[in-house]
Amino acid sequence: MASFLNFTKERLINKVVEIAVEDIIPNPNQPRSDFNEDITPLAESISQNGILQPLSVRKKGSKYELISGERRLRAAIMCGFPVVPSIVYDVSDRHSAILALIENIQRHDLSFFEEASAIEKLISHYDMTQEDAASKLGKAQSTIANKLRLLRLTEKERSLIMQYNLTERHARSLLRLASTEDRLFILEKIIKESLNVEHSERLIDEFIGSQCNKVSYKKRSAVFQNVKMFVNTINKAVETMQAAGISADSTKVQNDEYIEYRVKIPVQKKK
Repeated sequence: MASFLNFTKERLINKVVEIAVEDIIPNPNQPRSDFNEDITPLAESISQNGILQPLSVRKKGSKYELISGERRLRAAIMCGFPVVPSIVYDVSDRHSAILALIENIQRHDLSFFEEASAIEKLISHYDMTQEDAASKLGKAQSTIANKLRLLRLTEKERSLIMQYNLTERHARSLLRLASTEDRLFILEKIIKESLNVEHSERLIDEFIGSQCNKVSYKKRSAVFQNVKMFVNTINKAVETMQAAGISADSTKVQNDEYIEYRVKIPVQKKK
């Protein structure tokens, strides 16, 4: 955390203090959306060993706003601790939000969709580029770009992926499909057949191949329809001349390379 606090105009208070849990308020920039995980093991560890890593907070009126340490705070409350060790940082709203996002993004218990949303918020809300975010998070710019691409999936798609414990690679492979309808169709097959990433990618390859064949068939069918219309026009013209008393005739010759139509129209001789 300290490596992210290189702000020349803001003072850092490096003293660990005991703060009543009732005086700590949540951070509005917390990227986690699912707190249904079982923190009992963490609570048991804290009960026996105490909180080894202090929480990070900042003064907010008469309260303290949490910067990082949400799980530790909840576990301490579960243990009945009235106070928790905390380090108070003197930072602005903007830097508090950035620190909270960065600290949480670097945790391993965020889902990959929560991580992608947090990165997107870091970039869009705080006027950063992908390169800026990559530098602060210690990741390659291409990694950040791939994380952000996950947000192209709809809420329904994300919900199904998380509900059935599919991986980030499953999610990325689905992005090869352009439409939501196609992604949901493939996603349902992946879930139903419990396909791993390799088999899922193979299924997507086959689906894309079949779609390409359909497009090719439609193009050929359109050309064939145009040729058929042209031939019908010839036949109709010959029939019209015959109805008018002209002894017109047509002959069709077909081989492997082409179809040839020969139309004979008698020439009227001058009297």
